[in-house]
Amino acid sequence: METTSTPALSSPRFSSFITTNTKLHGIPTKNIYFSPSFSKSFYPKLTFHTKNLQINRFYASSSSSEHKPSGQLAVLLEVDGVLMDIYGGGNREAFNLAFRKLGLDCANWTKPIYNDLIRKSAGEEKMMLFLYFNRIGWPSSLPTNERETFMKNVMREKKTALENLVMSKSIPLRPGAEDFINDAIKEGVPVVILTAYSKIGDKIARSIVEKLGDEVRSMVKIVGTVEAEKSFYGQLVLGEGVFSSLDEQLVREARKAASAEKQRIAKEVASMLKLSVDIDTSSSESTQKIVTALRAAAEYVDVPVSNCVLVSGGQSGVAGAERIGMPCIVLRSSSTNRAEFTSANATLDGFGAADLTIAKLLNKRWL
Repeated sequence: METTSTPALSSPRFSSFITTNTKLHGIPTKNIYFSPSFSKSFYPKLTFHTKNLQINRFYASSSSSEHKPSGQLAVLLEVDGVLMDIYGGGNREAFNLAFRKLGLDCANWTKPIYNDLIRKSAGEEKMMLFLYFNRIGWPSSLPTNERETFMKNVMREKKTALENLVMSKSIPLRPGAEDFINDAIKEGVPVVILTAYSKIGDKIARSIVEKLGDEVRSMVKIVGTVEAEKSFYGQLVLGEGVFSSLDEQLVREARKAASAEKQRIAKEVASMLKLSVDIDTSSSESTQKIVTALRAAAEYVDVPVSNCVLVSGGQSGVAGAERIGMPCIVLRSSSTNRAEFTSANATLDGFGAADLTIAKLLNKRWL
C-alpha cells in the first residue's frame, strides 16, 4: 500500500552562477549554497583568507555531472527502519535488558506499552522513560533531582544492550533489503548507506551494514559522520579542515553562547511565571547534520541531488530531503506504521514486488 505526493523541486547548480575568477567577499561560508552534488571533476584551486573566500581558478564548465544522462539514479538508504526494523523488537528488548541490569524488576515494556510510549513521545526515548516512570512510579530511593541522571544511566545501558543484540545477529535485516541492494548493483545504480545521523549511533549502524556481507559492502558507499565531515560540502558548511578559520570558529562559539544566553533568560522568565520551559536549539543543528550527510552522499557517488532518492525510515530524513529538493520515499516500520508523511514522494510498507523495487524507481514510478 502506498501514498504519494508531489516531488520537490531541485535547486540551481553552483556552476550556473559562479564563473572563472569569481570573488566572493565577506560572505560567511554557511550562507553559500552550492550545487546539489560536487563531482569528481570539480577540483577548484582555492585560497582562503581570514575574511574573504576567493576562488582564483574554477574549472567546472565540463563537470561530469553536467553530462550525465537525465535518467541517472542513485539510492540513499537509512539504517533505522529501512535496513533493519530496530524499533520493532531489538530496541524494546534492549530497554528491558537495561532495566534488568539496573535491578528495575518492576519495569518491563511489552509491545502494547512500547508502541503506546512511541506514539505519545514521537519516538523520543528519554520522554518515553519519563512518561513510563511517571505512570508506574519512580524508584522509591531515587530523589526527584536525580531523575535526569537515572534516565541517562538507563539510556547508557540500553545502548550497550542494543549494540550486543545487533552484533549477536539476533535481529535480522528487513525482508527484501538485500535483494533490493543487489538489484541496484546489477542495474548499475549507485547505493549509499547513511549512518551519519542514525539515532542508534554511527557505530551500531555500521555493524548492521556488516550483515550485508563483504562482497556487497565493497560495492556500496557508507557515509557516516567522518565521511560527511570530510566531504567538500561538509568542510564548507561545518567549517572543518582547510576551510576553518579563526573568524569561523569565533562565529560558532558566539552562536553557542547566544543559544546558552537565550536558555538562561527563558528560565529566568519561566521562574518568575512559575512555568517549566526548555528551549530546544538542537533541531536546526540536527537538520543541518542530515542535510550535510545527504549532500555528501550525492557528492561521493557523483550524482545530482535531484537524481538521488532517499529511502527513509522517519520524519527527520523526510525533512532533510525536502530542504534540498531530494526525492524521498518512506518505508513504514513498527514504530511508524500509523504515521503520515505528507512531504514524501511515497510511503510504502517495505521492499518487494508489492512495494519498493529498483525497477519501479528506474521507471520513475514515484518521481
